[in-house]
Amino acid sequence: MSAGDVVCEKIHFRHDPRWCGRLGPAGGGGLMLCVLCVVEIMESEDIAAVRKSYALSGVSGVLKCSPGALKELLRQDQRVSLRFIASLLGLLHTTEDPSTLEKVDEVLLQLLLELQSEPPFRFVLDEIHKQLSGALNAKSLLSTFNFIGRLLEAVPNVANILATQYVPLLENLCSVLLYPDEELKASILFVWLKLFGTAAQAVPASIRDRVCLLLLQTLANASSTLLITNCIGLLWLLVQMAAAVSALMSSGPLMCEENQSSLSQNPEQQPPEHSPLPLLLKKLLLSGDEMLQVSSAKCIASVLVHSPRQYSAPFIRADVPEFLFDRLASTKSEALLWSVYTCLKLLTEEPQFFSQCLSVYGIESLVRSLMEALRLTNLEVPKQGFHLLTCILERQPPEVRLFPSRSGFVAVSETVEAGVAAPCLLVATQAVRAACILFRLNHQSRPVQFKEITGLIEAITKRFSELSLTSHAHHQHSASLKMKTANAHSQASRSDTFLLHALACFQSACRLAEECESEPGLKENAFTAPSKTQQNEDSLASLSRCVLRCCDSVWIPAVIKTSEYRPSAQILQPFYSILSSQFFLLPSHMPVFTTKLASSGFFRLALEHKGLLCTGNRNPNLNVSCCGFLLKLSMCLFKQSCPSSDQHDAEEVENILQYHLPALSCPLSDWPSLLCEAPGLQLCDYKGQRATQYCVLTLLHMAFQQGDRLLPDQTVFSSVVWLLRSVQEQGSCVLPRFVLRSALYLLSVTQDNSPSLDKAQLNCISKALSSCKTFSALYIHHPSLLHFICRYAEFADKFKPLVLELWLTRKVLHPEISMGNREEKQQHGEPEITELLTLIEKYPAVIITLLDMVCTREISLAQRALRVLEVLLSSQTHYEAQLCANLGPALLQALQKISVEEIGHKQGNAAQVKSLPLVLRLLCMTQASEPSSSVSSCKIDGVHFKLLYHVSNITGKLKPNNTESLLLAFNYMHCHLSLSPAASTDRAVSTLLSNTALMERLETITSVSSSPSPASAALLCSGHLLLSSLITLQRVHSAKVHKDISWSLDQALRRLVFGKRSTDSFLLVSYLKLLQALLDVDLASPLLCVSTGPSLVGPRPLGVEDGVLYPLGSKGAQFLAVALNGLLLQKHEALLGASVTCLSSLLGFLQRKSPMTARMIVCQPWCRFLLFCLVGSGQSSLLHPATLQLITLLLKHGSTAVMWEPDLVQVLELVEKIGVKELSQEAADALRLLLTQVQRNTLHPPPTDRDKLRMRSLLESLGPQTDSAIQSYNVSVL
Repeated sequence: MSAGDVVCEKIHFRHDPRWCGRLGPAGGGGLMLCVLCVVEIMESEDIAAVRKSYALSGVSGVLKCSPGALKELLRQDQRVSLRFIASLLGLLHTTEDPSTLEKVDEVLLQLLLELQSEPPFRFVLDEIHKQLSGALNAKSLLSTFNFIGRLLEAVPNVANILATQYVPLLENLCSVLLYPDEELKASILFVWLKLFGTAAQAVPASIRDRVCLLLLQTLANASSTLLITNCIGLLWLLVQMAAAVSALMSSGPLMCEENQSSLSQNPEQQPPEHSPLPLLLKKLLLSGDEMLQVSSAKCIASVLVHSPRQYSAPFIRADVPEFLFDRLASTKSEALLWSVYTCLKLLTEEPQFFSQCLSVYGIESLVRSLMEALRLTNLEVPKQGFHLLTCILERQPPEVRLFPSRSGFVAVSETVEAGVAAPCLLVATQAVRAACILFRLNHQSRPVQFKEITGLIEAITKRFSELSLTSHAHHQHSASLKMKTANAHSQASRSDTFLLHALACFQSACRLAEECESEPGLKENAFTAPSKTQQNEDSLASLSRCVLRCCDSVWIPAVIKTSEYRPSAQILQPFYSILSSQFFLLPSHMPVFTTKLASSGFFRLALEHKGLLCTGNRNPNLNVSCCGFLLKLSMCLFKQSCPSSDQHDAEEVENILQYHLPALSCPLSDWPSLLCEAPGLQLCDYKGQRATQYCVLTLLHMAFQQGDRLLPDQTVFSSVVWLLRSVQEQGSCVLPRFVLRSALYLLSVTQDNSPSLDKAQLNCISKALSSCKTFSALYIHHPSLLHFICRYAEFADKFKPLVLELWLTRKVLHPEISMGNREEKQQHGEPEITELLTLIEKYPAVIITLLDMVCTREISLAQRALRVLEVLLSSQTHYEAQLCANLGPALLQALQKISVEEIGHKQGNAAQVKSLPLVLRLLCMTQASEPSSSVSSCKIDGVHFKLLYHVSNITGKLKPNNTESLLLAFNYMHCHLSLSPAASTDRAVSTLLSNTALMERLETITSVSSSPSPASAALLCSGHLLLSSLITLQRVHSAKVHKDISWSLDQALRRLVFGKRSTDSFLLVSYLKLLQALLDVDLASPLLCVSTGPSLVGPRPLGVEDGVLYPLGSKGAQFLAVALNGLLLQKHEALLGASVTCLSSLLGFLQRKSPMTARMIVCQPWCRFLLFCLVGSGQSSLLHPATLQLITLLLKHGSTAVMWEPDLVQVLELVEKIGVKELSQEAADALRLLLTQVQRNTLHPPPTDRDKLRMRSLLESLGPQTDSAIQSYNVSVL
């Protein structure tokens, strides 16, 4: 053979040159190849294997480097081609050298692929069939079988030829499987593997069934890895075919090796329960090879998928599920986990799976494996795992609990929660489906783990919230662009699926909470006692609060947004069921929740969804959910708005709604015609057309009550009026109370936008309202009702007092009232008062009704009516003069009635007149609110004088322990004397002084010596003020005194000196005011008999000084001066002014009686100390009107305590610094008097010219004096 060429020189000369050529690349070169030389070399037994291998390498090189070249040579004569192929086939079973065999196999396969013609393929199959049919040893055909397998793999068309036209060859191939050699079996199985992989449907059924049986036998006895691998590979292909699975599962028990031949000749069909396949696959599961475990699981799944109910039982009897669960607990392989999940999911369709407690056996392993699966990158694995968990939870018999203990339920809850949070939406959706089934009551451990359930609900809600926002944004984007990509559409579809399952899951959680609420034993976790359930996280109450919170904050907004663009019955049905559940779980929270729902438009929302999706009996489940929600919402609102309604009313409303809501699926625009439709005969109270109208009226009432105006106001108003007339025209004027209540409410709230009622309509409505025995049963606490009743005289005459009474006694039940103006709330305290003020401004006659309540009704109602009138007097300044003038005669009439009916009788007890304090308080408010310009001398002869007269008479007949009435009476009389012009006070003071009983009562009150209680202190304070006014005015008018009053000056000074720290500041002020009045009349008033003591005037006989100053005395004057200094040092606002004015009166008294004593008092060192303390206390104290008046007073009486520098200079500098405009009017007036007094006095050292110029400049900037500057600084205490 030439070097590099494939030519045998010894025989080449005999060959035709046409079979020889230099074959190589197109560029030239290549080797010389003689096809006939190659054939003879292959056929010759004398040529060594090495040379044959060399020749084959050359041919292989040509086939690789020059595709088509050899094919052109062989195309000259097909016989040569077939002889070439035959020679190579012969080498396959004659050559023993492995390398040569490999070359032969390679060249033969390359040659057949080069030729790509059916005749050579058929020739090969024919030759192989001859070899198998001959007497050749099957072992020698191993290489041939290997070649067939590779040929079928390389040329798929050969598989079809073999399966359809070479059945005998297939039978021979089956027979070879009976040989014990495993290498040979592996090779044959490889052939079958490629054959079934390409032409499985073309294989005859008999051959297929025989292969199935032989495969099971081979697999049962296989020990080599290659054989087992090929068996599994072929089995995987066979189990894809239903017929093959039937054959595999119908095979009988496997025989031993020596009986296999007879078994293969006469197979008998057996029932599936005797099939060896489950045992064989279980054996593979037990192997340590993970690949075999995966293959086994895949095969099991492929078998079961054809008919789970038919084939599951044999696997269950073979204990395959237990081993599958064990694999879950011991592997982290994605492929194995997915395969096992699939197998178990199919096995769960067999009831035996649960009857043999296999789910209980494996649930822990499943849960543990799911936690591992969530860490894998292939998210299809956890998705399949959660699908399996869902199937087990859904099909588990209720009587067998999967999670009897806490640990089991906690583990599955944590796993599902982790699945819900998975990034893959498909995994999260499947986890939510599992959670939905997990929330069933039969899956709850004992005690129920409310904490874990709550955590799971919050996780689902969080994911739902995140996804709903994304979905909402996607829908908006899609709506604007009017187009979607395929990917976006798929994502939206997955999002919608998750939302739907999440909604169903939340509904399941609500149902679980309802079931636990219905069973007392499930409400509390006994192991958490004795902690309070309401504060414990692991309690039903905590779960219910979580459900309500999530529903309110997430689910409701999300579903509303989702349904805004495309309402779906699938989403809305569980949504309304969820809302209905809240009414059962937390009844205490429902008033607020219901109000929020109704005020957010849920009446309109639910009714529109019914009209859109439920007409024509469509979506009956949604209709039921909507009706249930509307029923509970309406009943809750009904009980809120009408708490006084009896049980019968509630039952009537519930019956009407329950019977007529399902059929009320028409659009809202059809409701007016429905209300105005003439009904037929009403056979039942809650059935028929009239009852449907009552149902609509009730819904309108509840919706309008929360601001959800389903129809225009004018439409509702006219429809309600028509309905009332229609009922009366039909012969019945007695409507159910709840219908009348709704009608009255709707008429009230829609009256502003509707025309006024005519006389016929008024009579109709009045007749309808009068038909109810108790109007309070129709009352609804709403301001529009007040205006409706007061607007028409026909209604006001009958119902106004009762409506006002109900308004004052009932609490606010409506959000539009309770959420009123915040400033008005802060000003008046109660929104009801604000509404009544508005009503009074529009209908002033209401005032008389309120005043009648104050005088005649029970104390609680009278107090509320009084409160309204008080606020009215203090706030309505634009017509207060007219108001006070109108109230005066009414109050006079009330006082006359009290005086005649109660106190006028000898046996009457004034303390028991409950309305007297209220009338007196209102009288005080009227007196204080009345403008001073309206009080004239002519009126004192009229109402004002009569009021004062009756008050003084009543006061004289009151007992001393009637503190409240006495205090109010004293305040009124003092207020009257203080506010009336001087010309009008003469008859008033004469009237009071002539009332001996009043003077006695006043003496009794002012003679209290012990420390009074707070109430008595207020009364004593008021008595002092009244007495001081009487003393002053008696001196002014020289009025006659019929009864004098004894008063102890000694006790008064002792209280001022020693008891000032334990005495109320305002009581001290009243003492000062009384002392001031006495000092102004030189302690000599016919009204007051002043008593003194040795501590003031010394022992008798009196000295000259004490006699002059009697009854105060020189020592008493000093005591009083010291007391006033001490009170000034307290720096109490009221005490400052009262002390300075009292000191002024004291110095005036001393100046008139004993100037030397006055001079001595103002020159005492303590005056300098007092001034130092006041001046040095800062800017506010230095420029206080009382401080400035004190300095003026000291200068006026020649005190040496005041110095130009630093005292007066400091005042000037501070005023110049802050500016005159920053001073109050009182401070400015006091500063003007001070500067004027400084200019009159001679100071040492005197002020400089520059200082005098500064004072004149300040006086000019202060302007002229006002009337208040002339008067002494006075403090009024009431």
